[in-house]
Amino acid sequence: MTRIAIIAGSTRTHRRGKAVADWTFTTARRVAPEGVDVELVDLAGFDLPVLDEPASGAWGIYAHEHTRRWSEAIAAVDGYVLVTPEYNHGVPGPLKNAIDYLYYEWNHKAVGFVGYGVNGGVRAVEQLRQIAAELKLADVAAQVALNTFTDFDYTGVDITEPTVTGVFTPDDRHAGDLAKLLDEVTVWSRALAPVRAQTPESDER
Repeated sequence: MTRIAIIAGSTRTHRRGKAVADWTFTTARRVAPEGVDVELVDLAGFDLPVLDEPASGAWGIYAHEHTRRWSEAIAAVDGYVLVTPEYNHGVPGPLKNAIDYLYYEWNHKAVGFVGYGVNGGVRAVEQLRQIAAELKLADVAAQVALNTFTDFDYTGVDITEPTVTGVFTPDDRHAGDLAKLLDEVTVWSRALAPVRAQTPESDER
């Protein structure tokens, strides 16, 4: 069984990210390749402070329980789908912070991206691709780009209210984009399994 985690990468109180991640999870369960187990990991549930470990994640020595809990969730799966908003032309701080807590847990796995924002979150995704390379993550070409104007319905709501998120109503084509993404993440996650098996954490550190 190949395990893929859908990671909700936004922690803001009034966020669109939970609706997007929930859709990604439920759709993924329907369109994922045979033999894939999909699970939802919500970053907001880990309450990670600004990185407070005394040593770099590359050492794999964790002083805090919140880090160990996060490490266990990330280490347990074979690949990832990161659901990310775009904040100020880039990756949201909480997601980058969470990524930086760990190192070996990410290695030799595959990752795909579901971005959302005014421009589909594409600039945040491009930054995440650069980060993925440093973490020895194989990022796949297929991605899902969701627009906060066309993929959300604001009918009957006051759009001047600062906490309004609208109702997530993604275009049908995005399910096909997600299916392609999951196919690629699955292929690469399985292809890298022998590499993971040959480089156990105890030998890497």
